[in-house]
Amino acid sequence: MRHILIIGAGRSSSSLIRYLLEKSTSENLFITVADLSEKAIEKYNSQHSNIKGVVLDISNKKHRQQLISESDIVISMLPAFLHISIAKDCVKLNKNLVTASYISKEMRALDKEVRQKGLVFMNEIGLDPGIDHMSAMQIIDRIRDKGGKMLLFESFCGGLIAPESDTNLWNYKFTWNPRNVILAGQGGAAEFVQEGRYKYIPYHRLFRRTEFITIEGYGKFEVYANRNSLQYQSVYGLDEILTLYRGTIRRVGFSKAWNMFVQLGMTDDTYTIPNSEDLTYREFVNLFLAYSVTDSVELKLRYALKIDQDDLMWEKLEELDLFNKNKKIGIKNATPAKALQKILEDKWTLEPEDKDMIVMYHKFGFELDGKKQQIDSHMTLIGEDLEHTAMAKTVGLPVAIAALKILNKEIVKPGVQLPISKEVYEPILKELQENGIVFYEKEVPYLGYNPDNAYNPG
Repeated sequence: MRHILIIGAGRSSSSLIRYLLEKSTSENLFITVADLSEKAIEKYNSQHSNIKGVVLDISNKKHRQQLISESDIVISMLPAFLHISIAKDCVKLNKNLVTASYISKEMRALDKEVRQKGLVFMNEIGLDPGIDHMSAMQIIDRIRDKGGKMLLFESFCGGLIAPESDTNLWNYKFTWNPRNVILAGQGGAAEFVQEGRYKYIPYHRLFRRTEFITIEGYGKFEVYANRNSLQYQSVYGLDEILTLYRGTIRRVGFSKAWNMFVQLGMTDDTYTIPNSEDLTYREFVNLFLAYSVTDSVELKLRYALKIDQDDLMWEKLEELDLFNKNKKIGIKNATPAKALQKILEDKWTLEPEDKDMIVMYHKFGFELDGKKQQIDSHMTLIGEDLEHTAMAKTVGLPVAIAALKILNKEIVKPGVQLPISKEVYEPILKELQENGIVFYEKEVPYLGYNPDNAYNPG
């Protein structure tokens, strides 16, 4: 049998494992799922004869390399910073590797050796990054093949709560790593190019610089800019493009409300709070407010944020139970960001009956035969349940499909890479469509750069 090693059995692995297990008999596969948590892998030891679970501490180099040496291909579903030790083992032991994470500098540095050994190290093959690359390049290449010139490319993605499970004023629940949500936008300003002009949004202004999109059947959404859109100019072959902008999708009103936490300093992750484990939620809020002998925490907060008590923003804060005098943070040496995460997890954790939703939206502006045109493309997906979420499906399925195609030598180009070549994206997108992940395209009037506004840019 052909052996596939999956390292990491977290939330995003469920659909990946199910897909490979369903293919295991016809494709002659044996799957080993390795994770530090015995609870996470125990079910795989009785689920099917073609799969087993193994407890693995990846710091145990001997055990790690033993499992990798016994496999024909390795899939790492670990957090991004843990991929590199797996990658170096795969180089040493001549094994192909698949990850859903952005290519790090350390991973990129392995490219020459990976190529020399004829190995495929496929990265950025999940949702975002992953499906966004493939669905974008399919249309960009089609436009170029017809002789068109790209003028505008905007790409947005969001992990949201499905409409039927949307039960709070924020229109949001955690459908992926909560910590990443809390820290979104930090670590550098958003950079992009718009109508030929370089644009920069510092973190403290990020959530007040939004734009709107409308998706048929699902209504209106807002987007805020991702950290650095410009890194994909050369990757996508868009060095001369007038507008390049990538962003995150939320329901309308989320960003304005989230900005309250940013302005207060509650998303800061750079220092720890003394005695944080004993702080009540109310005391945590009071940390960020001016001292007053007479004014209540509520009054001071409304004054600091300049909001009235009948404002919807105030209702959103009250809904989070921020002023509770009894609930405690309960985390030792917590940063403000960690404390805020604890408070939000109380309210935004998915209920057993909840379903999540993925929304992806692309805009392509181009000139063809002297005429400016635009194509909008979108994909929405509702999750099945708490295990097989839309997030798990859109992250895990492209990883699984790519791994099997590498194993079957349908993807053979060596090197550390992302899925932007036709050899990779065409068959994977075709199979994703067969699994319900479908993009719908629509031609719309071109709304991009207007030469008449060249001296009065936005």
